[in-house]
Amino acid sequence: MSTPIVVVKYGGHAMDDPALSIPFAEGLARLGTRGMRLAVVHGGGPQINNMLERLNIPSRFEHGLRVTDEATMEVVEMVLCGRVNKNVVSLFLRHGVPAAGISGKDARLLCAGQLNEELGLVGEIQSVDATLVTTLLDAGFVPVIAPVAIGSDGQSYNINADTAAGALAGAMEADYFVLISDVPGVLDADSQLIPCLSRRDMAKLVQEGVVHGGMIPKILSCLHALDEGCKRALILDGRAESSLERYLLEGAPLGTVVEG
Repeated sequence: MSTPIVVVKYGGHAMDDPALSIPFAEGLARLGTRGMRLAVVHGGGPQINNMLERLNIPSRFEHGLRVTDEATMEVVEMVLCGRVNKNVVSLFLRHGVPAAGISGKDARLLCAGQLNEELGLVGEIQSVDATLVTTLLDAGFVPVIAPVAIGSDGQSYNINADTAAGALAGAMEADYFVLISDVPGVLDADSQLIPCLSRRDMAKLVQEGVVHGGMIPKILSCLHALDEGCKRALILDGRAESSLERYLLEGAPLGTVVEG
């Protein structure tokens, strides 16, 4: 029996708060000893915002995605592929996770083109070559991936981390795609958790304005992963103690399961 492949999108307060990040890293280490093959795609929005503010570069978002001009792209790549990626790797290594940091540009893991002119250098993923990720997994490492893609001409593209993680989970036909979130999952109009969300439900909630902003890319990334062959997709509350372990090892009914 093959060992399960788990693609995790990691970001938000779960990454920034030591009270959450350290238990998360320790949980990854324990999951590794239980035979899970783990790949982590990280975000870094707050860190990008902080650096842009320091450099007096304004931030603007459309439909939950950062409008990215050339100056912003330089900062995005510097922060995500440099400081954030290596900080996450260092955290994981300190707590027993054999992490190896890469970006979506390495070995053309993520190839992209421009999504649309309005968003600038925000990329639309055109292909995923997971060879490098698989090689690292086979060697016993946990790949830690910064969501920056490369174009056919070498141009760097800013990729929403949820989108990048979903594309990787789909390309690898992962057993699990887990989005670590700062909320319990997808909430209805009364702020109650929706334990299971279908494509039809999602369209209705978006139309009604209940689901908006950054939650839209999260749900779309889950649907894309499922469409491409991922077995299960879940939006999970990263603030809950041992939530990832409890879901993967015990099947605990946590967060929102997205169904294709």
